[in-house]
Amino acid sequence: MLDCIFCKIVKKEIPAAIIYEDDTCLVMLDIKPVNKGHCLVLTKEHYENIFEIPEDRLRKLISVVQKTAKAVKQTCDGVTITQNNGRASGQVVNHIHFHVIPRYSTDGHKYSWKTTFYTDEKDLKNYVISLSKRMSSIR
Repeated sequence: MLDCIFCKIVKKEIPAAIIYEDDTCLVMLDIKPVNKGHCLVLTKEHYENIFEIPEDRLRKLISVVQKTAKAVKQTCDGVTITQNNGRASGQVVNHIHFHVIPRYSTDGHKYSWKTTFYTDEKDLKNYVISLSKRMSSIR
């Protein structure tokens, strides 16, 4: 993709703090980190999100996410791993990537998810049925 900032980084058209690279993936430091050491793990090929990436590429990507998380964990108390799909989820760059964020018990960062509730047991079961049917239809 011509205007994708991550594709430009992969092609070395713009600089980045790259900490790992292989034939399919690249790991770099986020320029606006939640905490120092916050990494972005991405594919070298352009896939917009988790819905587009082939399963074999996703497997490779997640193995690099795990390797990155193991390295990051050596410097902190815990690790948060996130991956967003679509603007509504918080995806800013339309190129699949995972955030591997070092966490410290004293860093003060909290998830402020507004939770909801199922109306009743029937409402819950309707979601189970609906999502189960959708999952069984996906190949």
